[in-house]
Amino acid sequence: MPLKIAFQGEPGAFSHAAVHALFPDDEALPCASFEDAIVAVQAGVAARGVVPVENSLYGRITDIYHLLPDSGLFITGEHFVRIEMNLMGVRGAKLSDITHVQSLSVALGQCRRFIHDHKLATIAAADTAGSAREVAEKGQKHVAAIASRFAAEVYGLDILARNIEDAAHNTTRFLVISRTPETPAPSVARVKTTFVFRVRNVPAALYKAMGGFATNGVNMTKLESYMLDGSFTATRFYADIEGRPEDRPVQLAFEELKFFTDEFRVLGVYPAGTVENGTPHK
Repeated sequence: MPLKIAFQGEPGAFSHAAVHALFPDDEALPCASFEDAIVAVQAGVAARGVVPVENSLYGRITDIYHLLPDSGLFITGEHFVRIEMNLMGVRGAKLSDITHVQSLSVALGQCRRFIHDHKLATIAAADTAGSAREVAEKGQKHVAAIASRFAAEVYGLDILARNIEDAAHNTTRFLVISRTPETPAPSVARVKTTFVFRVRNVPAALYKAMGGFATNGVNMTKLESYMLDGSFTATRFYADIEGRPEDRPVQLAFEELKFFTDEFRVLGVYPAGTVENGTPHK
């Protein structure tokens, strides 16, 4: 029986495409917001969720950093998707017919050169897939959407121009989340551990907390900070490292880290993905 996999967005969104790539035999469950996707997993409505955490052009997805640590869910995987933007219109439309283009403001910004060169008026919308759906529903030949190839398939639109994004390296990193942790098999060579912590209010606490990773040769691939509850004095850090908590160098680094922290929690241990193996979605 197919499982339900929650994602934020409408059918045809890039997150939907990531779900399809990761869990092709399961049922994608669209959710209106990141909160709704997380609640669906928490409540058992969905077996897993797939959420974006950062994009190579847009940067981090701030909501995820605030929602995930206190959700009680665990990261069980990561997946990189190369984002390729496409211009799509109703059946029979041609590129020469298009005068207006609709999409998420971020997507419009990533296709500035194409929009400028074709002298298109822009219409900012809530998301890419929703724009594709609206273009299909309204049936106007002069209005196109910028979205994924997957969205064109879902809503029956013709792709009028492919790969129109300004930067070819546009890639989004997605996390797979679940109610229970999943330990990677010993045969998995490349493993990441994600954790959150808050340093004690003592001088040079962050510097000292990080020292254990350097002295024990543990590679930290990400360190993000963000305020808690809007406070300028309470800061939580979110970090990714290469390795497993049971590896001796990681154990030693964590011991030193905990000495300088008021809060420490592992969010997940999972196989590391690679950008090169990310699935391109045109």
